[in-house]
Amino acid sequence: MRVEGFSVVVFAFHEAENVPTVLREIHSWLRAKGAQHELIFVDDGSTDGTLAAAREVLAGDPHATAFSLGANRGIGGALKAGVASATQPWVTFLPCDGQIPPEELDVLLAEAERSDADVVFSVYRDRDDGLLRKVFSAGVRGMIRAVHGVTMRSDGPYLFRRELFSARELVPDTFFLNFEFPIRAMQRRVRSSVVTIECVPRRAGQSKSAGWRTVYRVGRDLLDLKRRQLRGR
Repeated sequence: MRVEGFSVVVFAFHEAENVPTVLREIHSWLRAKGAQHELIFVDDGSTDGTLAAAREVLAGDPHATAFSLGANRGIGGALKAGVASATQPWVTFLPCDGQIPPEELDVLLAEAERSDADVVFSVYRDRDDGLLRKVFSAGVRGMIRAVHGVTMRSDGPYLFRRELFSARELVPDTFFLNFEFPIRAMQRRVRSSVVTIECVPRRAGQSKSAGWRTVYRVGRDLLDLKRRQLRGR
């Protein structure tokens, strides 16, 4: 199955230190792929100059755009805004922290072309996680199995057909959207595949999505998703 064109949504919150290097690498990789592809940079309400740095990197490219949400909505809000701006039939995403080299998206693209999958998920190879993140990941996967009856294999970015992504249905503006989309796709038996990619330490700054508060919020959001599904949403 040929991937004729794709959009890469790059999301960032207070990543001004990483943008000049990380976004430039993503931009260079994408431009080498051809003019039919596009880059959409979404600043999630940063106040550290993230948007200005991104616009400087992308200046002059008609196939790239950068905008701000104006306020910090969360990863889910940034992704939904990015997908809403996408024009290509396939969409994927990257954080602007440098943890996932853009070349790793080649693995997802190759799998989409090799298979008949409408969604390609990714898991990390030998990620050097600390104990807290390992416990967090195991706990979340256990909660997903218990509440929704699916075994989720999705750690990193995923590549998907744009029409599968319903912003109206995908309510969360938080990190939880990256759980809800795979859960709904697996429950509906959407044709999917899983690949393994590399994940490296972030270039600068600190993760904003790990910690015990995140575990609590994910558990709460899993139950909320179940309630919404029971109400037909």
